[in-house]
Amino acid sequence: MEEKLTMSNRDIDKLKVIHNILNGHLTWKEAGKQLDLGRRQIGYLVARVRAEGNRGIIHRLCGEPSNHQVDPSVLEQALSVLHDSRYDGFGPTLAKEKLEALYGLEVSTSALRRVMLQSELWTSRKYAFKHRARRERRSCVGELVQLDGSDHDWFEGRGPRCVLIVYIDDATSRILYAEFVDVEDTLTLLTTTGAYLGRHGRPFAFYVDKDSIYTVNRQATVEEELRDLRPITQFTRAMKELGIEVITAHSPQAKGRVERSFGTHQDRLVKEFRLAGISGKEAANQFLWNTYLPTHNARFAVPPLNTTDAHRPLLNTHRLEEILSVRTQRTLAKDYTLRYQNQFFQILPDQPVRLHPDTKILIEIRLDRSTHLRFKDHYLNFKPLRQKPYKPLALPKPPPKPRATRSSTPAPNSPYRQFHFGRKQAILYSPGTPR
Repeated sequence: MEEKLTMSNRDIDKLKVIHNILNGHLTWKEAGKQLDLGRRQIGYLVARVRAEGNRGIIHRLCGEPSNHQVDPSVLEQALSVLHDSRYDGFGPTLAKEKLEALYGLEVSTSALRRVMLQSELWTSRKYAFKHRARRERRSCVGELVQLDGSDHDWFEGRGPRCVLIVYIDDATSRILYAEFVDVEDTLTLLTTTGAYLGRHGRPFAFYVDKDSIYTVNRQATVEEELRDLRPITQFTRAMKELGIEVITAHSPQAKGRVERSFGTHQDRLVKEFRLAGISGKEAANQFLWNTYLPTHNARFAVPPLNTTDAHRPLLNTHRLEEILSVRTQRTLAKDYTLRYQNQFFQILPDQPVRLHPDTKILIEIRLDRSTHLRFKDHYLNFKPLRQKPYKPLALPKPPPKPRATRSSTPAPNSPYRQFHFGRKQAILYSPGTPR
């Protein structure tokens, strides 16, 4: 009977690299660079897979509690001590030393840092990046792919201005995919990346700049810092679900392979379009794929150090139509409606999961511009509303009642008109009566 194993996507990718070692296609050093592991760890995985088969790639502690978890009671004692005003401003490292020396509490620095962030006893600091030396090429195709776009007048005024998106392999300088698009935004990059994945598979990493499409150019909120989360963009989130790392370059020179290629394209490709009389995006893409790229790669590409293709195939769990989408969270109103970009959606009564007002619903905009609503991995039944839901107008407030005005002259029988002039008897007089 065939044994069925449950593996994560990372374990499946790791198993493919180990099989390449067993088949003689990769060395231990090259596999270590792909998996970011040392030689000893690679040798341990090779021995496990050779002895136990595919099961050997699964970690033995999978599904088991960690052997290094900290006793919660010890963390509570540490926090009770650190709440003392004498320890204000203490960092995790110094606090660990004092807890161990004065109170005998042994807590790791990482565990103490986590609970101090959650309790707002400490705020993480940001350090400047260190100097980085010249980076060598990757050894295999698909280990690192540089991605960038160039907005240029490619048709020299004969047609509309457009953007050239280029995916260039770091190991060979070969352009694996390129396409002319109208604008460089998130949906466009997800579309071109989907075309790349369909042709070549999943690379290990994309090397990009610090554009807002790839990185969030804002500080993390307090809630994100307490949960030790970094805000990510839609593109980075999609690549993370596919097991593709997104590496951001700190300068244009860091990803010079793709930057320098644009200088070549803006010189050669513009002249090729002029000679061919091309002035439209569709004709430009056909010329690019059928004529320009084969010639360019044959002349400028270099052979890789290792001929193994490191691209990984798309798995059955990778539903690209769901992953390559723009997701936004909205709160369900009391009338079971959602609002997104001045559009309103009515949730229908028949749903695969129970809903209630104030529920967080995920709005998914796919590449075909269709809208889908999701909650806990269930897609909801809804209908778009043509107009804003009816909201009754508030009744105008009644005008305030006029305040009664008092006369400044006392009435004839007012007590204020009674005076005593040295006698016990009160004299009542009327206006105009002499006293």
